[in-house]
Amino acid sequence: MNAKNCWTACLLWCALLCGGCAASSAANSDAPGARTAAGRYLRPDCLAAGGVDDSAGYRIRPGDKLDVSFYLNSEFNTAVMVRPDGKIEMNLVGEVPAAGQTPAQLEDHLDRLYSKELLNPGATVRLDDSPGRVVYVEGQVGHPGPVPLAPGMTALQAITASGGLTDSAGPGKVVLVRRDACGDAHDEPLNLSKALKRQGHEDDVVLAPTDMLIVPRSGIAAAGLFVKQYIKDLMPVEPYISAPMF
Repeated sequence: MNAKNCWTACLLWCALLCGGCAASSAANSDAPGARTAAGRYLRPDCLAAGGVDDSAGYRIRPGDKLDVSFYLNSEFNTAVMVRPDGKIEMNLVGEVPAAGQTPAQLEDHLDRLYSKELLNPGATVRLDDSPGRVVYVEGQVGHPGPVPLAPGMTALQAITASGGLTDSAGPGKVVLVRRDACGDAHDEPLNLSKALKRQGHEDDVVLAPTDMLIVPRSGIAAAGLFVKQYIKDLMPVEPYISAPMF
């Protein structure tokens, strides 16, 4: 093989190698579960537990109030609160781990436990209340502070629930702050000006428990400093899900 052919072969090999690396990188960036709802890439061991707050994927946590009922066995129906250690106290079976499970998973667990005592337990678990089912809206809104989190609530809906934008608000520079399961805060810019004009716009994200939306003044120059102030001084630390529990 002459020098020209060797040089051509080397170029082709480098091109194939670079192409393979680019494809691998793209595949990894699109891997399921790699992205949070806020659009950030997090360490695999710090992915937010529970994810977006929907009725199917909600994870029970300490402090939640649960209504537990049994099909055709109403004498065992009870209302319980999840203790700080993540357990609930149930008649006949005693302490039952609950935190970290979805309501459906806890139902299955209770069915297995009560099947030793009842022919057809048919356990149903309903979440009555949770201290973690809130989001926080701060900055240029009518009523800054916590907002009860409804299933599927979006950023615009949370802002509306907090009294709407003030005249000095800058909806194009809203910031979503979310803590991962390791407790680290991550911020993501949202352009809600576009979302206000077009329903279903991708910037109007579905919120997760304890998310914080920060609405700065229109045209603010130091948006980064504004966000850091809220993270340092105002962002609540609890309740957050700790990684080992889930």
